[in-house]
Amino acid sequence: MAEAIAQVVGFLLVCMAAGAVASSFPPRARGWYAALRKPPWTPPDHAFGPVWTVIYLVMGLAAWMVWRRAGWEGASAALTLFLGQLVLNVLWSALFFGMRSPAAAFIEIVILWAMIAATAAAFWSISPAAALMLVPYLAWISFLAALTLAVWRMNRAAPTMPR
Repeated sequence: MAEAIAQVVGFLLVCMAAGAVASSFPPRARGWYAALRKPPWTPPDHAFGPVWTVIYLVMGLAAWMVWRRAGWEGASAALTLFLGQLVLNVLWSALFFGMRSPAAAFIEIVILWAMIAATAAAFWSISPAAALMLVPYLAWISFLAALTLAVWRMNRAAPTMPR
């Protein structure tokens, strides 16, 4: 029992660490982000933290369920996809906030969406429940892709993006 708890905590910590790295970009870009034109359906800033926290926790549980059912040997392809999408998840923040490039972030989030879908498909063959746990994440990324595109389009007419 203690071993299982340590394992699930490990998966959760990996996902939460990715979230911590991703969230390290916005504080340096708050003024820039605040100056951007955004669509009226943009969530308030304070909504992002709780949503991402739940998503990272559910992602970690889903990955652990896959690993628990098949181990690394039986789930290496699925878990490699999972780790790849986790890297892309962090990269979006680096592109959008760190590089201040909604255009690059939009292109990247489309790739991220495809990687999450591929991960869910790979999880399905091992644990349908784990795959279904990624559906809210995919929905959230779909929403953020639309938001990223809107921000890019609303701000690209300016000679330079607000710094």
